[in-house]
Amino acid sequence: MTAGLNEPAIRDTLARLHEAAKGDKWVFLRGAPAAIGAMLRGKPAMEGMKPYLSQAYIPISPDQGQYMYQTARLIGAKTIVEFGTSFGISAIYLAAAARDNGGRFIGTEMEPGKVAVARANLAAAGLADAAEVRAGDALATLKDFDGTIDLLLLDGWKDIYLPMIRMLHPKLRPGAVVFADNMFTFPKDLAPYAAFVRDRSNGFESMTLPLGHGLEYSVFLG
Repeated sequence: MTAGLNEPAIRDTLARLHEAAKGDKWVFLRGAPAAIGAMLRGKPAMEGMKPYLSQAYIPISPDQGQYMYQTARLIGAKTIVEFGTSFGISAIYLAAAARDNGGRFIGTEMEPGKVAVARANLAAAGLADAAEVRAGDALATLKDFDGTIDLLLLDGWKDIYLPMIRMLHPKLRPGAVVFADNMFTFPKDLAPYAAFVRDRSNGFESMTLPLGHGLEYSVFLG
């Protein structure tokens, strides 16, 4: 039996990063006027926040991380993919599950500085051998993804969730789980995505879990 998330390197790295991420509240306070301005112009709120987010962690919560880890272990997820790795908090939870299942984690991140830090944080957690972080636009870095996806996390720009799930839909194995974060925070921006995964003709059973800022939990039935 593995130590899982209680492995000292993983536990200590996550504790450090979750503590550092508490500073995000100041980022969002500074960016709030720009976000409101974007919405008044008919644009997504995150469009206004973009200049403020390059140094923000924008993390999942510990409860979300624990839930994702346990879900990945439950379904035996060996290929785990993430859109929006940021500084690597969610990546550590998912890479730990992939490693413990004998598999691999693939993350994606557009911000070059975040890519370097995420890789360093995965190494600090002892997970570098089971993980990679691809740099660039996920619609490009995952376009020709080779293999079958067992678990997918969407946690990047909200207007990209729907294009991402449409692109990766053929790669999902029956029984795969898709998580999408911030359903409560950006209900308008994510309404098209929610409609897609809640339409049973697309092969999903889906609901929003009251974890963090709303975590959409979708099971692909094939």
